[in-house]
Amino acid sequence: MLTDPSAQLFLDGQVLLIDKPLQWTSFDAVNKIRYAIRKTFSLKKIKVGHAGTLDPLATGLLIICTGRETKNIVRYMGQEKEYTGTIHLGSTTPSYDLETKPDRHFPTEHIDHALLTKTARLFEGEIEQRPPIFSAIKKEGKKAYEAARAGEEIVLNARSIHIREFSITAFKGSEVQFKVRCSKGTYIRSLAHDFGKALQSGAHLSSLRRTAIGNFKVEDALVPDAFVEKLVKGNT
Repeated sequence: MLTDPSAQLFLDGQVLLIDKPLQWTSFDAVNKIRYAIRKTFSLKKIKVGHAGTLDPLATGLLIICTGRETKNIVRYMGQEKEYTGTIHLGSTTPSYDLETKPDRHFPTEHIDHALLTKTARLFEGEIEQRPPIFSAIKKEGKKAYEAARAGEEIVLNARSIHIREFSITAFKGSEVQFKVRCSKGTYIRSLAHDFGKALQSGAHLSSLRRTAIGNFKVEDALVPDAFVEKLVKGNT
């Protein structure tokens, strides 16, 4: 990734593949990379941005652009995403993931692998999806998660998305392992929630990892600390 690190290289524009750690925000990763580049090359400023947010409870591929390449961020954001993760059956949470505690519980005895696979196919193709209220989408000038955390009732409009693949890769107890390939704007948390409803039960997302964006793969990415270490070594 860093065969010829130099200040001009990053100012001209680089596409950096970062493996975002758990509990980091996407902006945490951007700030870490920006600070490292500025400090290493004694730059007063440099443009650095990411091409698609990952929630703090998710890990995986984050495309970070520097310098003039930040102009192409929208193009990277529009590419197909691939995720793997775990859906927990039998309970829902207000945030549709582990940010909030379960608020309702449902039976799961009727669910088997065949039903999971059959139901997952219902979500493939063009579908309407309602984003979770615990999201950064703005409603009447206010971020939805701010209203949700304040206990305000809020309803977000459904949007059209495309899911090319939703496959069940493993099933044990209440834990369902899955793989999803989807369009920009897809909320995997909402997919997990809606999947639970379609199973005549309830569900929430318990883990998520973004494994690809277009042709970019997480296997080729570095965690932030490893990127900084390689950057420093390459400039000494």
